[in-house]
Amino acid sequence: MPHASAADGTPLKVFILVGQSNMQGHAEVSTFDHVGMDPATAGLLKDMRTADGSPTVCKNVWISSIGNDGTETEHHGQLTAGYGAMGRGTKIGPEFTFGIYTQKTLDEPILIIKTAWGGKSLHTDFRPPSAGPYEFNETQLANLKKQGKDIEQMQAERRQASGHYYRLMIEHVKNVLADIKRVYPKYDSDAGYELAGMVWFQGWNDMVDQGVYPNRSQPGGYAMYSELLAQFIRDVRRDLDAEKMPFVIGVMGVGGPVDQYGPSQQRYKSTHEGFRAAMAAPAKMPEFQGNVAAVLTEKYWDAELAELKARGGQIKEKSKELDADESLNRQQREAKLAEFREQLYTPRELEILKGSSNAEFHYNGSAKIMAQIGKGFADAIVSMTSTSK
Repeated sequence: MPHASAADGTPLKVFILVGQSNMQGHAEVSTFDHVGMDPATAGLLKDMRTADGSPTVCKNVWISSIGNDGTETEHHGQLTAGYGAMGRGTKIGPEFTFGIYTQKTLDEPILIIKTAWGGKSLHTDFRPPSAGPYEFNETQLANLKKQGKDIEQMQAERRQASGHYYRLMIEHVKNVLADIKRVYPKYDSDAGYELAGMVWFQGWNDMVDQGVYPNRSQPGGYAMYSELLAQFIRDVRRDLDAEKMPFVIGVMGVGGPVDQYGPSQQRYKSTHEGFRAAMAAPAKMPEFQGNVAAVLTEKYWDAELAELKARGGQIKEKSKELDADESLNRQQREAKLAEFREQLYTPRELEILKGSSNAEFHYNGSAKIMAQIGKGFADAIVSMTSTSK
């Protein structure tokens, strides 16, 4: 909703991005070239970097982000590469192309407020206030009792942890909004701002938590996640005084569409399918029609890159085999391993492999995947923004 807007000015569009490690983003800039190798995504690369090959610096998009380094330290400035997870290499998350394409479509200045920490759950860490503190279920209590744990102390600790990152998120958003010029120097306070949308991209920690979701492989096993996410949407809108703020759910899609899973993925199929359905469920609720949308990130999975990475397991096995051959010296082993690699991959495939900079659960640290996800979020949020041009 607009705040302190002026009759002759357009409120600044403010977008909030929230989640865990994949919202942080683990795609290194070194993987950008791979985006241009596919005709279907080559156009993205033109917007992602300049003629000299450096990442684009968005003149009309500014960002304030916490959690990039796992702490509450703020990083802010004009949007460019480097607002992904911090550590080795310069990385991007969905924020990069999200900012590029919301600005490009709306043709207005944009402010992004991003809060994302790795390894955080909805059931505890981001737990919405209206859900109350997390309470251990019967199965968890029985297991804790068998282990001789101090149940009262553990429950007290869990209650204290409940919603901790929800509160940090709300606090950071309000702090930025209270002094926007600190982040966005050209902000027109007379025109004010509009909370134009939020994107939620989280899920891994809930999906793999069998203690919290003991029936996760069964139909309805993740129903509590759907309930919590619906409460999260209501609470965020209430706490930010933005009753109809558009909300995008980035549905986990690591591994791609489940109907295309290979033999090695079949054991995860029912779990992944059930969790994705639970994530997307709030978008189908009557109260959220037209203002909550689910984006299936499985659509952007790169099956070719995943297959090439999986094939690399043969190199590890070959390396072990050569290490065990005492008749070979170090140089001979390295030469044979290099020869094996050349037989395993074509030159083009080796170039494609450079498009991965992280693990599979981080979408292979692929800028090609992450760029499409960011644009997908932008397209969904803009479609719900009435001022879209």
